[in-house]
Amino acid sequence: MGKGGRSDATATKGQARVITKPSHRVNDEGAWISPYNPADPKAPALPTKGEIKAAIPKECFERSYVHSMWFVLRDTIMAVALVAATNACLSPSLPENLLSVDTIAWVAGWNFYAFWMGTILTGHWVLAHEAGHGAFSPSQTFNDVWGFVMHQALLVPYYGWQYTHAKHHRRTNNLVDGESHVPSTGAENGLGPNNERQAFYAVLHDAMGDGAFAAFQVFTHLAVGWPLYLLGLASTGRLGHDGKPLEDGEFMDHYRPGSKMFPAKIRGKIALSTATCLATMALLFKIGLDHGFLPVALWYFGPYLWTNAWLVLYTWLQHTDPSVPQYGADEWTWVKGALSTIDRPYGIFDFFHHKIGSTHVAHHLFHEMPFYRADLATAALRDYLGPKGLYNYDPTPWYVAMWRVAKTCHYVEGIEGIQYYRSLEDIPRGTAAKKED
Repeated sequence: MGKGGRSDATATKGQARVITKPSHRVNDEGAWISPYNPADPKAPALPTKGEIKAAIPKECFERSYVHSMWFVLRDTIMAVALVAATNACLSPSLPENLLSVDTIAWVAGWNFYAFWMGTILTGHWVLAHEAGHGAFSPSQTFNDVWGFVMHQALLVPYYGWQYTHAKHHRRTNNLVDGESHVPSTGAENGLGPNNERQAFYAVLHDAMGDGAFAAFQVFTHLAVGWPLYLLGLASTGRLGHDGKPLEDGEFMDHYRPGSKMFPAKIRGKIALSTATCLATMALLFKIGLDHGFLPVALWYFGPYLWTNAWLVLYTWLQHTDPSVPQYGADEWTWVKGALSTIDRPYGIFDFFHHKIGSTHVAHHLFHEMPFYRADLATAALRDYLGPKGLYNYDPTPWYVAMWRVAKTCHYVEGIEGIQYYRSLEDIPRGTAAKKED
């Protein structure tokens, strides 16, 4: 996970073109490799956005109030049914004998509820995400009302995230002006000029070892990555809304109306989102005072953690792979960035999450397209972009891909030119810098 404020935000103008080669990890046995290499002299010419759109049936862009609201109703019915079933089978009170079969059943039951309720609520999260993009209905007011309600109920600052996520789409895989899961450099991860391990993740990896560090990557991303991102402490961009680099020690969070993430014109909306998050937390605290904090944790925060894990998993895997390029400002274009997106199979979870991970190329190219048309659009894109070597589909099971990314995608060498992820596993162990006497 990258850090928040960074000062090394711009490449030196006039320098020679920087092109790094993909890590040798792209040749790992059985690993998927992106077919597009922008540095290859034989790389295909990229189509324009208009040419790509012309390959997609026009009906894919038709938005429906009724169709979208049906999915809100469907997901809500599933959530209510699971709450009713859980309430009939489980008590929020701890069993009297903690060393008993009843306790094992109680723990297993509440974990079952947390996982599946979190999985269901990720569907609501995706629908609110659709609303933020304007894909939920033809009316942005209608979109914002429903998006606000669904996101704020999940402690998401709707307007703040709507703004930064739009920037993520505008600057996908842009190392300088990107947003969300922006790769950090080797220096930012504690590597010295000769790849000696000086601090931070580089030293931590050396101490933990390959497998433990990969597990740590998975945990930090899925368990705490989302709140850290919202607080401006991980994976944010390098530039403020005014295009200026952050100073050392500065950070951009989603809560302060004066955060450098946001222009002055939307500060009122940011304040509203933050106030609603605080009100939701205050309500949960009041319920905890009245009924106990354990029931609040079981009914709300267990699913909340799983929902956060799902959304970070999707955003992490949609643009991250050792064979997918990241671009400095001198190489980046909108089409290059959008075509760096990866579709992956998610099995049964596609049903619950509205295929957000398996049709994400289409979504990144045309975010205003409703998700229930994305299957048709993806088939058209596969036919159009696939023969050109421009469509990324990794058939690897998502959990295998997650582990591979956790082991191979730790940093980039710089923020200029064409960069590929590098792995700390390829830095010799025991190369910590020695302090001079």
